[in-house]
Amino acid sequence: MTAKATTSATFEQDVIQADGPVLVDFWAEWCGPCRMVSPILDQIQAEHPDKITVLKLNVDENPDLAMKYQITSIPAMKVFNKGQVETTIIGAKPKFALEQDLASYIA
Repeated sequence: MTAKATTSATFEQDVIQADGPVLVDFWAEWCGPCRMVSPILDQIQAEHPDKITVLKLNVDENPDLAMKYQITSIPAMKVFNKGQVETTIIGAKPKFALEQDLASYIA
């Protein structure tokens, strides 16, 4: 996992106040599909470092944020831009599908 982690303590600075779009991957250690999508998100981050930032948020360690952003199933990915959620992606997907969902940010 190369994506940086964010927490309840750092979320405001890492995500809400960030310059440019930030994809937050809401995940948990025990979640198999989360582990499947993690290397794909790492690849997307590595290929587009100047266009989107990928951060991971462990829902078990940060239940307050999971509740605030209504995370009912994981993996769930939300793209924040200027502090607002612009895009929500639910479930593990292959790389090409995630790139399609993120096209407006990484194209």
